[in-house]
Amino acid sequence: MTTTLAAELDALPRALTERLAAHRFDRNQFLDLAERMNRMQNRVSGDVSPPEPGDLLELPPKDSAEGKRLLDLGLSLLAEGRSALVVLAGGMATRMGSVVKALVPALPGRTFLDMRLAEQRALERLSGRRPPLWLMTSAATDAAIRDALGDRIDGKYLSVFSQRLSLRLSPDGQLFRQASGEPSEYAPGHGDFVDAVRDSGLLDAFVKGGGKTVSVANLDNLGATLDPMLLGLHVDRGRPVTCEVVDKVEADRGGIPVRHGGRAVVLEEFRLPVGFDADRVRVFSTNTFHFDARALSTYGAPWSYFVVNKKVEGRPVVQFERLINELTTHLDTSYVRVERAGALSRFLPVKDPEELERRRPELEAVARARGMLG
Repeated sequence: MTTTLAAELDALPRALTERLAAHRFDRNQFLDLAERMNRMQNRVSGDVSPPEPGDLLELPPKDSAEGKRLLDLGLSLLAEGRSALVVLAGGMATRMGSVVKALVPALPGRTFLDMRLAEQRALERLSGRRPPLWLMTSAATDAAIRDALGDRIDGKYLSVFSQRLSLRLSPDGQLFRQASGEPSEYAPGHGDFVDAVRDSGLLDAFVKGGGKTVSVANLDNLGATLDPMLLGLHVDRGRPVTCEVVDKVEADRGGIPVRHGGRAVVLEEFRLPVGFDADRVRVFSTNTFHFDARALSTYGAPWSYFVVNKKVEGRPVVQFERLINELTTHLDTSYVRVERAGALSRFLPVKDPEELERRRPELEAVARARGMLG
């Protein structure tokens, strides 16, 4: 099988080969994953249990002595330029007509990208210094986002870097081809973030310049801004990672904090052992993380790739993805419960036009409360 797949890769059109190379496609790794595809295990082994008391932190009231202490600590980080924000902007809004989600209007006349830039300006007014904003794009979104930003990309306060690119397989392990005959491309998950930001050179330069924290958030979750108190909590705890979680409502699904291997980690539901009821854990990860910048720059544990089964043009495909959550299995992580309602909400994801329309009053309330509409 691998020999045939290798021959298919050799026969790819030059333009596609160059596109893959530009986005750091690893041919040898791809062939290895394909060869092991039917033996790869997504589910963890061993005992898994809900988080223990004390695993989930609560933010103190802002007007409390502890709240003010953490707030001042976070504001100092921002004022000194020691906290950067990475926004995961590689997604195409397939449920919005397969457009670049960053360029979709979040509020009338303001795209998701506009709102992230407005957040940066608001933080500059708050702390006296503009925090670095780094956008991780994909092959599908990079050109459009760069075009929209133009000469505002300065490599200091605003930077763009791209994640990797890969190809889908058919269930028999050969290249999946669309009805057009072309191979099907995809970006292999937000776990690309660590390698991609290191490849860009941004992280090393930031650490050498005294950078302390790197926060990561999904583009469409405008509630996940750089919050001084959360930054203060993160550095005060002293762990390499802080993960934000929210209470579950209705049919929420996502990565959940659990105990596995003697530590609290985040596992997606497809990683849980058969028989473990995810509803036993009443919080889940928002995919917003705060990292120690130096720990990221020196991270060396091997990445796990997972087999993900999807459909393209109504036909089954296989793709290999890696998840940012997997960092919690190698780096000590704190978990903090944050709000998901009202002007304090830090979890406002938008997946389709109906959800966007429904959430717009919340988005506006959060944006106004944080000075993003000023």
